[in-house]
Amino acid sequence: MKRVVITGLGAVTPIGNDVETTWNSMKSGVCGIDIISKFDPSQTKAKVAGEVKDFDPTKYIDKRECRRMDLFCQYAIAAAAQAVEDSGIQGNVDPERFGVYVGSGVGGISTFYEQSVNLYTDKNISPFFIPMMIGNIAAGNVAIRFKAKGPCLPVVTACATSTHAIGEAFHAIKYGLADAIIAGGAEATITPLAIKGFTSCKALSLSDDPKRASIPFDKERDGFVMGEGAGILILEEYEHAVARGAKIYAEICGYGNTCDAHHITAPDPEGVGAARCVRLALEEAGYQGTEELYINAHGTSTPLNDSGETKAFKAVLGEKAYKAHISSTKSMTGHMLGATGAVEAIAAALALKDGIIPPTIGYKEPDPECDLDYTPNEAVQADINLAISTTFGFGGHNACIALRK
Repeated sequence: MKRVVITGLGAVTPIGNDVETTWNSMKSGVCGIDIISKFDPSQTKAKVAGEVKDFDPTKYIDKRECRRMDLFCQYAIAAAAQAVEDSGIQGNVDPERFGVYVGSGVGGISTFYEQSVNLYTDKNISPFFIPMMIGNIAAGNVAIRFKAKGPCLPVVTACATSTHAIGEAFHAIKYGLADAIIAGGAEATITPLAIKGFTSCKALSLSDDPKRASIPFDKERDGFVMGEGAGILILEEYEHAVARGAKIYAEICGYGNTCDAHHITAPDPEGVGAARCVRLALEEAGYQGTEELYINAHGTSTPLNDSGETKAFKAVLGEKAYKAHISSTKSMTGHMLGATGAVEAIAAALALKDGIIPPTIGYKEPDPECDLDYTPNEAVQADINLAISTTFGFGGHNACIALRK
């Protein structure tokens, strides 16, 4: 069995177009949610979103190539370029032992929407429609960009996508199938079609106050806020990283993957599948119950998720759940769907490294069903040595990864 560490990070988020800006925003409790600007929100019931701001893809991609990539793929390339540069892995790993596990919950829905409009207005369909729209294309383009010829797996498990991508990459390296893997996810779904679709299934917050829309664990929560962006981590076999003198952010030491097998959109209200997922990750991590623990919770700001997730933590940790540091960074970024797990894994890794717990902002009204320490409104310092990050997706998909200093 190999040990697996994180040696590079990259991010494009509603609170920063790189990791440093995103992390500083998280520590400061910056809200990246505002009234939708990508289209006229008067046509939708949901008015707010966590949009990426001032993103310039030409810093990473040729202008001609940009026109042939959906926005979710542009985000993925940008975050991957940051992570690869940060790690120094390029040229220091056998290309056939260098993998890519980058997924997306939805894929190129912007392209799908635009080309559908073209179809019904008798305009030409782009010859790049299919390779811009398909959900695996971010992984393919990242592999092409960085000449990664090892295992390539674009996971698609809705909102659990990038946590599963990281977990599966962790196991691939642990069991000797690769020396390094570019892992994470990307999403760009702030379009009229996606917003109306998620609104129709009663998933989104209908609040028009950006500061009171994504409010995880708050009694007044009424749905999640759509976010967008990408998060990418470089996972590397420990001895390989040490041999080349790489800096190490954290060690990945556990992974859980379960399914509720309950409902197509609603989580199990008792959190049974989520609890088993967390338990599996902690068992693989060798959790003894004595470590000071940080949990970057899924914390979507939906009534069922937040109460069910709280029950899951109590089922696994017992009374120790009340001593755990918990927060939902979705209160700042919104829900980035297939990208959210990777961005939250980055937050967990940096919380370990810096000893700082990012807050759950916008928290005002306590909910009796959510009675743990959610780090309300202000970051706190804590000498944690173990962190977990949980994400759960439509279809009942549950994912959890565990990290150590």
